[in-house]
Amino acid sequence: SALQVENKQGEEACSSADLEHRMQLQNKLAGICEDMCKEVGAYPKCAQCPDFMAPDSTPGVMTWDELLEHMDNLVSWGQDELKAWHKTASA
Repeated sequence: SALQVENKQGEEACSSADLEHRMQLQNKLAGICEDMCKEVGAYPKCAQCPDFMAPDSTPGVMTWDELLEHMDNLVSWGQDELKAWHKTASA
């Protein structure tokens, strides 16, 4: 029974190490994938590359979606600041 427990722990450690190595390999390949897309002229339409983020199609210009997201972030930030100020004032 103790041997089975040790074996199970060994398998879990191997699985954990395997997963970590797979993630490292995948991250390394992600950069290479984008480079390959550039070489074959498929960039920036690299849908097959993992976690590909297309470059900003409107650099230096804020779109309506970006503006609305920014305003939402400002509201959240303002609420957090007010909570912190009230907490400081009441202390």
